[in-house]
Amino acid sequence: MVERLPTGITVLDRRLDGGIPEGSTVLLVAPPASQAELFLYELTTTRGTLYLSTVRSGTAVEDAIAKVPGRVGNPTVRDIGGDAPLDNAHSLVRELPEGANLIVDVMDPLERRDPQRYRGFLNELQNHLVNTKGLAVLHAMRGTNVPDNRDLTKNMADVVFELHTDIQGSEIENRLAVPKFRGGAALEETIKLKLTEEVTIDTSRDIA
Repeated sequence: MVERLPTGITVLDRRLDGGIPEGSTVLLVAPPASQAELFLYELTTTRGTLYLSTVRSGTAVEDAIAKVPGRVGNPTVRDIGGDAPLDNAHSLVRELPEGANLIVDVMDPLERRDPQRYRGFLNELQNHLVNTKGLAVLHAMRGTNVPDNRDLTKNMADVVFELHTDIQGSEIENRLAVPKFRGGAALEETIKLKLTEEVTIDTSRDIA
C-alpha cells in the first residue's frame, strides 16, 4: 500500500486523507502576487527538504523563511538560476536522499527550455521520487507570460493545486482547487483559505 505523506498544512492533509501519495510530483499554480510561498515554507516542516530557487537568490529565500512567524523547517536552499537552470536542477535531483522533499520555486525558467530536454527532466524526477518515496512540489506562476511547456508540466504532474486570489474592494479571497489527483480523489469543491502567517481555513464569510 502506498503511504500518504503529509504536506504540513493541516487543513489540506485532512481533505486529502492524510496527504499526498509517496513518490508524487505536485504542481502548485498560483498568481505571482499571492501568498503561495506559505505552502512551500510549511512543507519544509514535514521532512528533510531541498529547496531549489530559480529567481531569488539562496540568501533571499533563507531570509524569507527565517522571517516566517508560523511553522517552518530548516531546508537546504540552492540557487539554480543563471544560464543552465535545467542542468543545475538535474544534477541536484539525482542526489535527493530517501524520503526527501523537493521544492522548485519557481518552475517558469525550467519550463522555457527545450521541450524534449524538459520532458526528460520531469521523467527523471518522477522516477527518482518513486524510487526514493519522496515528494516534489513545483511552484509555477500564473502570470501574463506563461511558458510554452506549462501544459506539459500539468500533464506530467501527479497532483495539481490551483490557487486563485481575488481582490474585491477591501477583501482578499484565496481559493484552492485540486482538479487532478493521481492515486486519490480530486476535490469536488474549492477550499477557501486564509493566507496570513500560515495556511488556514477562511471562515470569515462562508466555509468552502
